[in-house]
Amino acid sequence: MTLVTGRPEDGAFALYTVVRADRAAILPSSIAFTDGVAIPLALGAAACALFRQEPGEVMPGVPLAALGLPYPSILHPATSSGKTLIVYGGSSTVGSMVTQLAAAIGINVITITGAQNFALSQRCGAAQVIDHGDPAIVDKVVAVVAKYGAGFIGIIDAIATAETYPTALAILAALGGGHLACTHPPPADVPANVNASMVYSANDASIPVFRDYVTPALEARKLLCLPPPIVASKGLESIQDALKKLQAGVSAGKVVVEL
Repeated sequence: MTLVTGRPEDGAFALYTVVRADRAAILPSSIAFTDGVAIPLALGAAACALFRQEPGEVMPGVPLAALGLPYPSILHPATSSGKTLIVYGGSSTVGSMVTQLAAAIGINVITITGAQNFALSQRCGAAQVIDHGDPAIVDKVVAVVAKYGAGFIGIIDAIATAETYPTALAILAALGGGHLACTHPPPADVPANVNASMVYSANDASIPVFRDYVTPALEARKLLCLPPPIVASKGLESIQDALKKLQAGVSAGKVVVEL
């Protein structure tokens, strides 16, 4: 949060972390903290991608994602909305959270992930999972979207790299356009029928989710702590080694350092 507030006390690499009360929730005693750490940052990013309504910018020239979808409710589970969303990187931490929250409001979620991670995406509520390495990926995604009918929203790219952007844009081209919300700055040049934006975790769209949904949904197993933790080591002195592990590549897991 130092990037947002400019206050040193909001920084990382600390034994105790300061968080805003309206962006926190009670973790049920049945869930270990090593599992629960998959929730906060991913939930902030997912809420920005799905629920934010107000226009804004992450940085000059880079708009914030603002799909303006309704919030999930533990008291009033959603029926099918008739809408379809593609999540690129469905087994990542952000992709898993986007899938869960979108499915909770009745959206048909199509995830793109590695074949070895299909089961994880399905646990998150994906209606259909497609292998990112499939040579016919564009045609297969388009066919699945057509199966669900009208109401295509767009793509949330939880990987957001030079490797994923061409595929995402090719899918949108075949579908006549739509939203492309990315966890990194989106491609600079996109067609006029593509609304490209960026997802940013530190935003107020997550406040109602933390306040009203997270704790009861965790208690009712309507929200799962996924992907599972990969406990790298213990102690603040181990954080750099954990970052190196993350940089080397992690699939369908959340690297965790215990304190």
